[in-house]
Amino acid sequence: MEINTQLTANEKLQIDNAVNTFNKSITVNGRQPSHELGKDDFLKILITQMSNQDPTNPLENTEFIAQMAQFSSLEQMTNMAQSFEKLSTLINSTEAQSTLGKTVEVDLGDTTGMGVVQAVTRGANPQVQVNGMLYDMNKVRAVYDAQ
Repeated sequence: MEINTQLTANEKLQIDNAVNTFNKSITVNGRQPSHELGKDDFLKILITQMSNQDPTNPLENTEFIAQMAQFSSLEQMTNMAQSFEKLSTLINSTEAQSTLGKTVEVDLGDTTGMGVVQAVTRGANPQVQVNGMLYDMNKVRAVYDAQ
């Protein structure tokens, strides 16, 4: 008995379609593919490079130190970006809280409205409650002391 190991063109097409559909439905290692390299990717490349280097021609000390310095710089820039994001959120929340009890002018599109800020929400995009409605802080055009 002979086993046929060849696929017909139709069978190949069906398999390709099934594989492509499956690949599009999953994420790579539990994360979405990205066109940017992060610090984890850099570390993986460095480990792979060191694991596969030629023992008769090892990585130069200066090259290794330069790559470690690049990794350290990348990590610090990532940490700074996260800190700046937290700082920005704090500043936005503080700005919104400073309007509590004050009269504000709110952009309503083709017109403006005025009212006293009754409540605020916190976070990266805080909102103010004026006349029972919530408005993003970027809609506030002017803030006046309460009369």
